[in-house]
Amino acid sequence: MLDALTVAVAVTALALSAWCGFAAYRDQPTKDWHFIGMAVVSLLALAQLVVAVVQLARGERPDQGMTIFICYLIGAFAAVPAAGFLSLTERTRWGSVTVAAGAVVLAVLQVRLYDIWGS
Repeated sequence: MLDALTVAVAVTALALSAWCGFAAYRDQPTKDWHFIGMAVVSLLALAQLVVAVVQLARGERPDQGMTIFICYLIGAFAAVPAAGFLSLTERTRWGSVTVAAGAVVLAVLQVRLYDIWGS
């Protein structure tokens, strides 16, 4: 795993969480700008997924097991898009809370992926 990419995904996820959390504090639903932020974070998570698949294909293996690593990797990739989809169904401040929570989950999954890989 690339440490810089892992840090970039975690930092942007936390920034998205703070941004959507502030929107929820102001009693606002997710807006178009929030979805652009979710797209940026999701693209970084996709890049991480591609890098991890390439490294696995080259024969590198995580320290704590392949199955758990792949499950966490898929969960990390799906966290923000799933939260974004749920926020579309809830067009109140709770949609913003959902995205903020999904972004925090992604940041935590980044720490766990780093630990599983053994870097």
